[in-house]
Amino acid sequence: MNIGEAAKQTGISAKMIRYYEDIGLIHPVHRSDSGYRQYAEKDLHALHFIRRSRDLGFSVPQIQELLALWNDKGRASADVKQITQQHIEALQNKIQQLQAMVDTLQHLNRHCSGDQRPDCPILEDLGQTTHCSG
Repeated sequence: MNIGEAAKQTGISAKMIRYYEDIGLIHPVHRSDSGYRQYAEKDLHALHFIRRSRDLGFSVPQIQELLALWNDKGRASADVKQITQQHIEALQNKIQQLQAMVDTLQHLNRHCSGDQRPDCPILEDLGQTTHCSG
């Protein structure tokens, strides 16, 4: 099948499929005599794997590692578990950071009268230089 059909079946745009091939995430596929990429069932399977991995938030380097392990029938499941555990910890850290942002914004929002007056605690807080971390 051609790249458009592969994109439709996997939910990955043709542009991203070409990108994944360019960076070596997937192997270059067979090309027809006229130069069109031709995707086989095994290629679609790899693309589905990538799509699911991306949906779960894995980075491209992590997906490269997971694909290598997926293709290595002699792999140790401990290697896969280690990658996912690191990813879980990173996600949990990101959740904590996002929750802290929500808490701060809710606090600021509660203290804003939201009326026609110009004074606004939200803008005052955003303008403070004491919050800068860089």
